[in-house]
Amino acid sequence: MTSMHPPDPLPPVPEQFVASSRDGAALARLADRARADLALLGWPVPAWTPPRAAPDDEPVLDVLVAGAGMCGQTVAFALMREGITNLRVIDRAARGDEGPWGTYARMLTLRSPKHLTGPDLGVPALSFRAWYEAQHGEAGWARLHKVGRIDWRDYLLWVRETVGLAVENGVALHGVQLDTDGLLRADVESGGERRSVWTRKLVLALGRDGSGAPLWPRFASLRCGDPLAAGRVFHSADAIDFAALRGRHVGVLGAGASAFDNAACALEAGARVTQYARRRFLPQVNKSKWTAFPGFFHGFEALDDARKWRFYAYIFDEQVPPPWETVRRCDAHAGFELRLGEPWLDVRPAADGVHVRTALGQTRFDAVIFGTGFDVNLLDRPELGALAAAVDTWGRHVSPEQAAAHPDVARFPYLGGAFELRAAPGASAEQARALANIHLFNWGSTLSHGALAGDIPGLQIGARRLAAGVARQFFVQDADWHWQRLQALEEPELLPTRWYLPPEQRR
Repeated sequence: MTSMHPPDPLPPVPEQFVASSRDGAALARLADRARADLALLGWPVPAWTPPRAAPDDEPVLDVLVAGAGMCGQTVAFALMREGITNLRVIDRAARGDEGPWGTYARMLTLRSPKHLTGPDLGVPALSFRAWYEAQHGEAGWARLHKVGRIDWRDYLLWVRETVGLAVENGVALHGVQLDTDGLLRADVESGGERRSVWTRKLVLALGRDGSGAPLWPRFASLRCGDPLAAGRVFHSADAIDFAALRGRHVGVLGAGASAFDNAACALEAGARVTQYARRRFLPQVNKSKWTAFPGFFHGFEALDDARKWRFYAYIFDEQVPPPWETVRRCDAHAGFELRLGEPWLDVRPAADGVHVRTALGQTRFDAVIFGTGFDVNLLDRPELGALAAAVDTWGRHVSPEQAAAHPDVARFPYLGGAFELRAAPGASAEQARALANIHLFNWGSTLSHGALAGDIPGLQIGARRLAAGVARQFFVQDADWHWQRLQALEEPELLPTRWYLPPEQRR
């Protein structure tokens, strides 16, 4: 099947652009306004957690946030709003390359409606609309169809700088383990040098693939590391030189947004593209869009396991349709063909290209791209090391039949109320203690909390939930220390009156 029956005529595609022009002076004025608004809300919030020292007398962080993309910077901002300021935010990428926006994301605009908020945490002057209107006015905002991909990246960087959130770029997390006194010891690398960082809590905000890895379909004739595949077989998350594909025939596998985005980039570079999907028709309704209301965001985590599983197993089965604007971006090219109901049966790299076999025969391509998304499997995350095998997963909380029917869903981690990892049955007490101090704030949290850590609509609720949960846990752990602080408090309210008594007379 290569075509459907569209309405006649098709509506025009609104103007789309990756980035708008910048007005640095306007953004500086808006930043001043945002900081003034934050001051009215009591910003900065005083720190209240006790200082700690590691066994080697090194200082101890309250929180180490690994990942400074949209989720990492927002949860760090939320922690600071709760007075948890003894934290570090690291990212292995260079500034501006955190997250997908400036790297492997290849759409023109975000999928989300332009009015959605999240990274602002409820401060109007920090919203994307305020950022855009400051530069392009209310009329510019009214004309805007959807948010440009690079505009969103630059907006995130502006929020970070405005609130004073320091990010250490070029710093990678390699591993974590529980050490003495319940502390986590994180192994980080910067500039080729490795060192240990002590922290009470670790937030893993490692992006869309941060709970697993790019999903590579398995084929009998495709071997990992095959030199014949180099430069010919790509995942949509790979760096791809699309200009080198000019005049070539490219095969794309997948029916989601990333498959169409990559097909569009190849077409715009001058390639001919044949795209394949196993489904007879494209997904038509974005069921996950239905979840974007406060009741679901706040209430989903409180559901019983059976209802949580029912909601998301259904949503994942239905899948998400590609953005209609992106489909039209591909259809605008005469060299584009979409073959539905024709899954790939084998992929064989060869000296003359890549041979793809389907039930209808074999086709030779100069290159192929897998638009197959990302898997959720913490065993693929090197940062967790031996702890990964001890993580509890959803497959243990549903029937064996349900887990077998949805193995990809069964691999999602089973999280606590503050996004903390939980230990599977049989894990040691030490493993359980370490996992309770590791909080997962990315797509892998979806089955436990809903889409609060990755999609913009629920981001604000998710970041605040995690920050509030960490604050609660810190207070409970340090309750005796706070009791001593309470008893030692001496701020006499009546000192300016004749009724003041010094402490020794209050007996």
